[in-house]
Amino acid sequence: MRAVIQNSVGGPDVLVVVNQPDSAPKAGEVLVRVKAAGINPVDGAVRAGYYPLLGEPPFILGWDISGTVEALGAGVSGFRIGDEVFGMPRFPKQAAAYAELAAVPANEIALKPKGADHLQAGALPLAGLTAWQGLARHGGLKPGQRVLVHAGAGGVGHLAVQIAKARGAYVVATASPAKLDFVRKLGADEVLDYTKADFTDQVRDIDLVLDPLGGDHAERSLKVLKRGGVLVSLLDVS
Repeated sequence: MRAVIQNSVGGPDVLVVVNQPDSAPKAGEVLVRVKAAGINPVDGAVRAGYYPLLGEPPFILGWDISGTVEALGAGVSGFRIGDEVFGMPRFPKQAAAYAELAAVPANEIALKPKGADHLQAGALPLAGLTAWQGLARHGGLKPGQRVLVHAGAGGVGHLAVQIAKARGAYVVATASPAKLDFVRKLGADEVLDYTKADFTDQVRDIDLVLDPLGGDHAERSLKVLKRGGVLVSLLDVS
């Protein structure tokens, strides 16, 4: 099989395509023929050596994965050869997505939604789970709440807008001028052009803020929260 590996840390030029023996599923694993693999900021950070999650090179990058079941390891049930699946297996300790074949734990993938193609499914797991966990698990999102999503057109943000709307929230999102219409089409009730005015002057009485940006956005977001409101920052507030 072909795979993208890196033998050292650095820029994109350290990634090379090589031929390797085909992966084979162990007990409890599924062999997936990869159709699409997502690229997230964490991939770039690991590649550059900022987050040594995978130890020292060489290694294969990539966690978000979508593809078809090629083979089943011993003891695997719930999947059949040819099933379309997706997931984020072994995050963050082991990656395998940047290859034609990936042997992954059966309990860390799921059947791909029929309404999504492989490109969509391959881009969904990390950003989608981040948005869901931030809003629902950590933020305690409830119907009728007023939610502010920073970077509403970003990888996490555009999914957070849709999740919050689907859960019955009133959604305010920030975006650049070029992305305002895109975020409106996602369902946001209000879209703020962050280049024209400070969001702290435009909104109040927010129940929940999701901040994927970090920096001073988190601290400034405290000003728009109502008493008892929740701020979920994906980066260190300090």
